[in-house]
Amino acid sequence: MNRNDSIEDASGLVWSKSSYSSGSEGDSCVELATTRGTIHIRDSKHIETGPRLAFALATWADFVPYATER
Repeated sequence: MNRNDSIEDASGLVWSKSSYSSGSEGDSCVELATTRGTIHIRDSKHIETGPRLAFALATWADFVPYATER
């Protein structure tokens, strides 16, 4: 997997999404942006007006192991 950086938005965040999102529905992806101590998440289909979530790094680190279990 590679990161695909998008342009910086009005908030100053630089959003990234996985290279796995390059299929026929490439806009159907979650994008991440990082700042010091925070992970920001948004839906790539609604980048301007959609909701965004923000998590502390420790909270995100707790979540990731569960997200990768199968």
